[in-house]
Amino acid sequence: MSALGIACKATSLAGYTLTLSLVLTAVAQSTPADSPASTAQSSVGVAPIATETPAAVINPENVVEPGSRQIKVKPGTIDDVNATGNRKIGGRGWTNWYSTDTEIKMGKMYAVEIEKNSRFIADPEVTEYVDRIGQKIVRNSDCKVPFTIRVIDADQINAFALPGGYFYINSGLILNADEEAELAGVMAHEIAHVCAHHAGRELTRLNIAQLGAAPLIMFGGWTGVSGIGIPAAFIRFSREFEVQADYLGVQYMYRAGYDPQAFITFFEKVQALQKRKPGLVAKTFSDYPQTSDRIRHIQEEIASILPARQEYMVTTSEFDDVKMRLARIEKKRWLIDSTNVNKPSLRPDLTGSDEVTGPKDNEATPQGRNKKN
Repeated sequence: MSALGIACKATSLAGYTLTLSLVLTAVAQSTPADSPASTAQSSVGVAPIATETPAAVINPENVVEPGSRQIKVKPGTIDDVNATGNRKIGGRGWTNWYSTDTEIKMGKMYAVEIEKNSRFIADPEVTEYVDRIGQKIVRNSDCKVPFTIRVIDADQINAFALPGGYFYINSGLILNADEEAELAGVMAHEIAHVCAHHAGRELTRLNIAQLGAAPLIMFGGWTGVSGIGIPAAFIRFSREFEVQADYLGVQYMYRAGYDPQAFITFFEKVQALQKRKPGLVAKTFSDYPQTSDRIRHIQEEIASILPARQEYMVTTSEFDDVKMRLARIEKKRWLIDSTNVNKPSLRPDLTGSDEVTGPKDNEATPQGRNKKN
């Protein structure tokens, strides 16, 4: 392997710029062992999607089952779901110049601003439930960082995870999910971005593309989240990285016990909502549409690398309770926000059939999908 000398002079992180002085003694360098090209031994679900065709409607009668077209995978690779947690995906190297500690510091810096400028759901039943679902997925992932998960009080369908494990999900997304497995699928996709170090890898690509520019803009482009300017590289990823987040996210939710088909159904639902109610879906969430090619790649993954199981978690009664609590909170917020001093205030009837009840004393009843014979 040829030597590559890199001398870096960095300004403070808060300055948002990074001045790099690079001395290249040779360009030829082999791909490191932890790069996506060397870890992916199967073409299933890892190649970028090339076409944009309309979303296909999945016929429930033709749902692919895990293991229905099982293939042999190389142990320890990105295709080996049983090796999850012991795989090095996108770690520091030539394709990622940022250490995990640096990613945590960058994520925390913007998390602080989001915390200052966002309204959060404070209901302990809701926040504990969402955190528990997310942490279960994290435990069944390749992530090596702790996660902080919070619910933003906002109607838009959106979720994003900053580098270092700072995860935010809008209440509007939860209210538009019909099953716990759909919620888990969205969370698994965003968690996968963190596990695979996509933010650090995007920043590295931007820096490489701008070699010779002085000063070098560290983050390249900005996008708005909760009124905060968040570096686009933190939450808008290349098609290649979105495909990989799908590929890993399906594995993570499967390992957590959820029906992987829900991963497809929710993103189909989002695409339909985007057409019927423009503005309901956040732009950053809808930039990667649910195309028939995307569906096909996910179905291939489900059928070929996920071992068969007898049953899968679809939803629970606790999920329904949490949605009811959130609906009550959103209704109250709407009444407060729409109050006009020149108009009489109305109090809704809280004694009728729409009264919200808290979680039941007994354990939430899970609802699953049995494997077809």
